[in-house]
Amino acid sequence: MSRRSKKSSPSAIGVPVNIRVAINQRRLFFPWLLGARVAGQAGEQAAASVHAEAAAIPSGEIFHAVLLLERRRAERSKKPFVLVLFDAHQENGTARGILHQTFSVLGRATRETDSLGWYKEGMVLGLICTEVGDGDQRAAVPVLETKLRTILEEKLGPETAGKIKMSLHVFPEHWDRDDSGWSATSALYPEWPAQAESKSVSRAVKRVIDVIGSGALLLFLSPILAAVAVLIKLTSKGPVLFEQERLGQFGARFQCLKFRTMYVNNDPKLHQDYVRKLIAAKNGGVEGEGTEASFKIVKDPRVTPIGRILRKTSLDELPQFWNVFRDEMSLVGPRPPVPYEFEMYQFWHRRRVLEVKPGVTGLWQVSGRSRVGFDDMVRLDLRYCSSWSLWLDVKILLATPGAVLSGEGAH
Repeated sequence: MSRRSKKSSPSAIGVPVNIRVAINQRRLFFPWLLGARVAGQAGEQAAASVHAEAAAIPSGEIFHAVLLLERRRAERSKKPFVLVLFDAHQENGTARGILHQTFSVLGRATRETDSLGWYKEGMVLGLICTEVGDGDQRAAVPVLETKLRTILEEKLGPETAGKIKMSLHVFPEHWDRDDSGWSATSALYPEWPAQAESKSVSRAVKRVIDVIGSGALLLFLSPILAAVAVLIKLTSKGPVLFEQERLGQFGARFQCLKFRTMYVNNDPKLHQDYVRKLIAAKNGGVEGEGTEASFKIVKDPRVTPIGRILRKTSLDELPQFWNVFRDEMSLVGPRPPVPYEFEMYQFWHRRRVLEVKPGVTGLWQVSGRSRVGFDDMVRLDLRYCSSWSLWLDVKILLATPGAVLSGEGAH
């Protein structure tokens, strides 16, 4: 292979094979849709017969890969898209035929920048509508739904169109900080069930390790836990444990436990402002705080003398083993953010929360910690998400004691 071909090869830039196939397939089926739009009355019937064939509709694997590409594009461009699902599986024996007709109609009614394909083979058809407007996409959804429903009723008839259940999902998802029941919409992430199934045994082993490991550590460290509790109680007023709402996998909220390291009734706005500057910083540091991208403010006036020692040694994190035992966290994973932190995230930052369960320690803690900027921390977490394995967890667990004892990057 020539030097030039190596540089231009998709594999050279890390594009997964299934996504490269999806790109090629997408180039193949878009001309069919475009041809159906410009063929005229005589060509529409011929195009419809082509679309009625099974091979005319891209497979679920291809459509899911295109959906993944659109998510990545939307994360970077901040331009949302709408995923529309057409479900006719309740019509026993006729669902595939109805959806083939739907594909034919939508192929002539949608734009060439939109994508059509099987979301679920033979049962659910998917449509990705890009460039849905610059305003509030939630307001645009009812308009789009009405438009699509009208098209189907005109072309298929009210009876057939009535057999199709339509659902619309906007990406990136709207997140409401005050909605405690919010979680990621699974329809936008169809690859999750397949990934979970492909690593079901490994994930089961990971959970066993979490239960046994957290239980054993809580028992083994009980004298230290008791000593820390006494020191906190004797040196400052307030409870021993501090409960804080955090976001776990899929954005589900839980109460994260820590030993209290601050004086009671402190103002959280100090940390909120600091995190905002940290996320926005381009060089990884915060003006006036040095060059380290710590999530804990250096020389924070709200922290007690004992609290400083606990933070420096990471002893304040020990109660989180109870969160692990309760299946809210794992021994290894990205650190769980607080809601106001998640609210400040760019869209691509959110993946570090959605894709895996948060952990007590992780790749960032043992390889970067406060020595890297926020974006680099997120990249380390995303690297962990994409390359997770039991062996990677073992390596991180083995590296954690050294990172804790060194105290480098801890505040």
